[in-house]
Amino acid sequence: MSSNGTVMSTRNVLVVVSMLLSVLTGLVLSGRASRPLRSTHDGHKVLIGLSLGTLQEERWQRDRERFVKRAEELGALVLVQSGNSDTARQTQDIESLLSRGVDILVVVAHDPTAMKRPVDAARAMNVPVICYDRLITGCDVDLYMSFDNVRVGRLQAQYLVDRLGGKGRIVRVHGPKTDQTGLLFKKGQDEVLAPLIAAGKIEVVHEDYAAGWRPENAKRIVNAAITAVGPRIDAILTTNDGTAGGAIQALLEEGLAGKVLVTGQDADLAACQRIRRGIQTMSVYKPLGKLADRAAEVAVDLARRRIVVADSAVNNGVRDVPALLEEVVVVDRANLDDTVIKDGFHSAESLK
Repeated sequence: MSSNGTVMSTRNVLVVVSMLLSVLTGLVLSGRASRPLRSTHDGHKVLIGLSLGTLQEERWQRDRERFVKRAEELGALVLVQSGNSDTARQTQDIESLLSRGVDILVVVAHDPTAMKRPVDAARAMNVPVICYDRLITGCDVDLYMSFDNVRVGRLQAQYLVDRLGGKGRIVRVHGPKTDQTGLLFKKGQDEVLAPLIAAGKIEVVHEDYAAGWRPENAKRIVNAAITAVGPRIDAILTTNDGTAGGAIQALLEEGLAGKVLVTGQDADLAACQRIRRGIQTMSVYKPLGKLADRAAEVAVDLARRRIVVADSAVNNGVRDVPALLEEVVVVDRANLDDTVIKDGFHSAESLK
């Protein structure tokens, strides 16, 4: 190969890291070539296994529907399993999908730190694994598809800081410690907050991790904060709309809803309704349809052994995983109409 590229041929997935002036410009990968492809050998369609950690949240219902629709438009079949927020069940689901002969796995991990066994099983069968939205850690996966999650965290924190005028007392509600994606959100938030905290302008009066992204756990964190420091809280930096909902429930009980800034992400319908009512301040809108469509397209391409070009990489503790990351947009009362409604993500009627 030419001197500006490095080929790592020790894996069944071909990965090429293209370099220009020592700057990473892209990654190229193709499906695990040693596994016979059913669709080209016996006339069957590409069979995709889609394993979701949960379907309890609106976000994942939307992703599933859009992913399946796009995959079917491309002539593929999708087998969908939901782990119901149970890692053991999701592991069994993935092993079941493998036993049914899927050509590729797309996984939204409930616990991204606990997927080694099913991922190793997929590797043994030469089935590529795409991490969807949540980066699986501690094992060898093929591709990560999500949004720029560090940027999400930066946007949340910067919005909060700007609205507070650069100073204030805040509560932080993080995602689970076991979720690498949640840690990326926190990293982005920290980049904005750290210098202000060091300067004494922003004071974090309480913070904790909401296990399982559960709203009830976020509510408990905010309840504990109010018990510890009283009602003098300027903002709550919650990482997603589910935990924002739990935080706002605690504020409602104390008569503080609408008086305390609350962040979120995903632009869930309930969150956008709260934004319209003025009890949630902002969310980060992630064009889920675009991500789901692209994931379906990439899954079909990898299953058919076509080349896919990734634009970045994210380390998962084992390797730099090729990554495709979509852009995101801040949403508040001022631009609801020009973002989620204009895109058809929510209807105007649903936000009245």
